[in-house]
Amino acid sequence: MASLSSINALQASVAQAERQVQKDQVRVSQDADRLEASRAQLSKDKQTLADNQRESNQATQAAEKPAPSINLNTAIEKPPRAAQQLPADLAPAKPSVNSLGQTIGQFINVTA
Repeated sequence: MASLSSINALQASVAQAERQVQKDQVRVSQDADRLEASRAQLSKDKQTLADNQRESNQATQAAEKPAPSINLNTAIEKPPRAAQQLPADLAPAKPSVNSLGQTIGQFINVTA
């Protein structure tokens, strides 16, 4: 017959093996969860890459189209001289006239 110490040793070995199996099952479950998360992230990344490539191709195609030719003779319109005006900040200031009919800053010689 088997001795009591050998039975105890076998029971301890079985208990240790069961604990190891439980640890490994938890580890496998965690790995499966991480694998699923990685697959989901890979799917998102593939979709983002496809979107970026599509946008890049559209931008490249738009850039490759030549600009319409411009006739420089008709590109600049010249308004008639009467309609031409300088912007307010570039136009010379109109002189102010005082009560004697003199422009401010210079005297007008009316006797000459």
